[in-house]
Amino acid sequence: MKRPEPVQVVKTRRDAMLANLAGAVPYIGFLGVEFDRRGDELTAVLPYKPALIGNPALPAIHGGVTASFLEITAVIELSWSILWSDLEAGRIDPEATDVLPRMPKTIDFTVDYLRSGLPRDAYARARINRSGRRYASVHVEAWQDNRSKLFAQATGHFVMPPAPDAG
Repeated sequence: MKRPEPVQVVKTRRDAMLANLAGAVPYIGFLGVEFDRRGDELTAVLPYKPALIGNPALPAIHGGVTASFLEITAVIELSWSILWSDLEAGRIDPEATDVLPRMPKTIDFTVDYLRSGLPRDAYARARINRSGRRYASVHVEAWQDNRSKLFAQATGHFVMPPAPDAG
């Protein structure tokens, strides 16, 4: 009788899938964005580095970096939700850590800059408001030290990639 695998092995495989997903977007590596996974929930982490500062007089994280961080968080959340549901439904082999869905395409993305991003690590979480076969709507919030004090938020709309069997 085959013994069940330890839970840690499954976690490592899911983390490998997430790392491959994030690695498929070169700009994620350029910015240094990382993802912390707890079950199906993702938190994006933008580790501080001086190159992210746009205005050294304040100093503040560049607005383009902030917008990119929020959009990256939304796209990876959408893609991960596809992978996660396929993995949980058994449509993806947990051994296949290199399986990647096609990425959603941005229709529009609106960023609200609520305060300056300070020279420290930033965090973001995306919430999928609607995700259908063709369209998705996502809300993203970013904070630094205190989750209740957002420094930016965004809403994005995306064209979803066709399902693999849809051609």
